[in-house]
Amino acid sequence: MEQKQEHLFYTGTYASRTETGIFLCALDGESGEMRIVSGTEGIERPSFLALSPDGSYLYAVSETAEGQLYAYAVEAGTGELHMQDRQATEGADPCYVSVTSDGRYVLASNYSGGNAVVYGILPASGLGNLLAQVKHSGSGIRKDRQEGPHPHSIVPDPSGRYVMICDLGLDQVVVYRLEEGKLVTHRAAELPPGSGPRHLVFHPTHKFAYVANELNNTVTAFIYNEHTGELQPLQHLSTLPEGMMVQDNTAADIRVTPCGRYLYVSNRGHNSIAAFRIDQDSGKLAAIDWVDTAGATPRNFNLLPGGYLIVANQDGGNLVSFSIDGDSGRLQPTGYVLEIPSPVCIEPVQKPAK
Repeated sequence: MEQKQEHLFYTGTYASRTETGIFLCALDGESGEMRIVSGTEGIERPSFLALSPDGSYLYAVSETAEGQLYAYAVEAGTGELHMQDRQATEGADPCYVSVTSDGRYVLASNYSGGNAVVYGILPASGLGNLLAQVKHSGSGIRKDRQEGPHPHSIVPDPSGRYVMICDLGLDQVVVYRLEEGKLVTHRAAELPPGSGPRHLVFHPTHKFAYVANELNNTVTAFIYNEHTGELQPLQHLSTLPEGMMVQDNTAADIRVTPCGRYLYVSNRGHNSIAAFRIDQDSGKLAAIDWVDTAGATPRNFNLLPGGYLIVANQDGGNLVSFSIDGDSGRLQPTGYVLEIPSPVCIEPVQKPAK
């Protein structure tokens, strides 16, 4: 009997310390059906996860008033997690963690703390000392959400030379040079007032970058110069269908397919994934479709091998899988749903091939 092909992924949640916080799950590569393999307790509100490039460590932020960064050793073959070390993030409510492509540094952003940090990586424990910290200042026009700085994501560029921090409170993508673990102020890309930049992704060719703007429900396309770190705004496009009331929605996560042809953004409120086609020459976007996520508040989603997209519906308490039509970019529900309490992050063990 032929063994079915499964793809492993981790799911972060808003669980308490005594509950299962990180789930190891598996996706059936033929059908899109999902199952829970195992779970990890002992971490409160692990809202964002990132694997090291070699897959040997999983990093998780604990989104609490006294933010923590956890390092877990990943057991080869099984994906089981073994906690190795943890460090304070030096700020409140860390909501994003990333790892540089060379596997030397871990980066985390503190939403309420208004700051971001860099840690070294030690082969023995997965986590070294605090190497750098930057703190933002200022505010935006939305007094309810932009009373101060709110770094929402921290993303190293593909070369590892630059680091992009989307600051929801400042309407800026702040660009730093990463120099031996230090963050050196370089430049900033301004977004329209009240945009609230949240998450950023790079196109596979590295020529373009895209930002999901939480507050005004738009996606911004940039031309990216990987030599200078400059982000040049190219286009602002709504993440919602025409006529949809923006005050009932907040844009959340954003992904580009490995082939570089399609981009997806999640809408919380409209509870949908917006699909866009990417012009390979200009980088501009054109809307394709909107698909219901079959659950409330799709905070996060990710792409898995085999042409699948998995959505984490935070308030729906479920994961929902979709297949991606390679010719059109449209999403087709597989019909499979996996119940997990307050899921907020999907991190594939194996990235989909280009």
